[in-house]
Amino acid sequence: MNAPHMDLDEFRRAGHAVVDWIADYWTTLHQRPVTSADPPGTVAEALPGSPPATGGEPVEAFLADLDAIVLPGLTHWQHPGFFGYFPANTSGPSLLGDLVSSGLGVQGMMWATSPACTELETVMMDWLAELLDLPPRFSSTGSGGGVIQDSASSATLVATLAALHRASGGRWRGAGIDRRYRAYTSVHGHSSIEKAARIAGLGADGVRALDVDPDTQALRPDALRAAIEADLAAGDVPAIVVATIGTTSTTAIDPVAEIGAICAEYGIWLHVDAAYAGAAAVCPELRWSHAGLEYADSYCFDPHKWLLTGFDCDAFWVADRSELVEALTVLPEYMRNAASESGAVLDYRDWQVPLGRRFRALKLWFVLRWYGVEGLRAHIRSGVALAARFADHVRADDRFELAAAHPFSLVCFRLRADDDTNAELLASVNATGRAHLTHTRVAGRYILRLAVGSPQTTEAHIDETWTLLAEAADKLLTR
Repeated sequence: MNAPHMDLDEFRRAGHAVVDWIADYWTTLHQRPVTSADPPGTVAEALPGSPPATGGEPVEAFLADLDAIVLPGLTHWQHPGFFGYFPANTSGPSLLGDLVSSGLGVQGMMWATSPACTELETVMMDWLAELLDLPPRFSSTGSGGGVIQDSASSATLVATLAALHRASGGRWRGAGIDRRYRAYTSVHGHSSIEKAARIAGLGADGVRALDVDPDTQALRPDALRAAIEADLAAGDVPAIVVATIGTTSTTAIDPVAEIGAICAEYGIWLHVDAAYAGAAAVCPELRWSHAGLEYADSYCFDPHKWLLTGFDCDAFWVADRSELVEALTVLPEYMRNAASESGAVLDYRDWQVPLGRRFRALKLWFVLRWYGVEGLRAHIRSGVALAARFADHVRADDRFELAAAHPFSLVCFRLRADDDTNAELLASVNATGRAHLTHTRVAGRYILRLAVGSPQTTEAHIDETWTLLAEAADKLLTR
């Protein structure tokens, strides 16, 4: 017998059960190991080999399998002891906004397909721009404006496409152009920059990865100028520079003002990637990191990293939206409508690579209304303070050293030992299941990274993680 559609009473009952399950999960999260110890294939082997011939299973059975099969195989990114990569934290208001978005089932590719989806997003992006004190040129009331991308990787890609459109005078079609076009970033620029260049047709060597200052790990403006001059002399076209506020390895801050002045001099598109650290600008005392942003042609940060908005939600702005739209517009007859042709509305399908769009602005609206400006500032300040507390532990122990500055909530450090010992230290601590850290390499050295971001993380979790590190170091150094 085929299962009927879920009626509204069943949906209401099941929905309550799912919300209760999530609340219970969050309540017990600190009791779970941060990462799974199961070998590869464990989850797949626990699942049936074929889909059910008939449906109608009760929701309780779904939830039981979540507990038995899925949870043991997860890395728990919301765990208070998760300090890996960068945070990707959600919150109750964000989850509720996503639930409403899913329930509405809106496809917001154009204003005409759901006017409220577009207009709410436009206003939310203007709210965020005000919250971060971004330059006025990014406001939708002028020639610029913002849009929600799925990730900073997509933001970098569309910025690259717009930059190539400008640099080629609108002739860019990827392969077949008779001149080489170049992108520039630091050696610590995100991997998405190289991927964007490959997708855009610049080739595997289309990005110049430039030297950084050995002390700050930030892009050297003199290295940028030299690379541009060399490419111009070779007949190449400098198209885009990607400066980073808060690099992935160490949260280094590129000198945007100096880089921006060079870009202005040569007419090169400047995209500023602040995927993680952009959230810090909600706090006035941390806005120094955004000095020079008035030079940027585009800018992005991820509310889904450090601003309590669940993945996926990247906030992306351009100073001149017409350049982005010209680069990305493809208009088949079946998309034509009176509102779009009037020029009075925004069609966000022209601001991104995919056609379709979810109603992501809802979760951002819920988060901003629930926490307010002061609540979000308190969250950011808490993360910065917890990172400073951990850094104090490192400084107080002569066996350890800080490996980079920590202006935000990431601390880079290492044991004063060889790389293999540091790798063993990381593995030992992660194996406890009480904390999870990741690593990078800076100037060839193996560095441990601790990134704070979970709203559930407290001083006790920081101190416990330090104790785990200190105890593991004792064993490694006395063996």
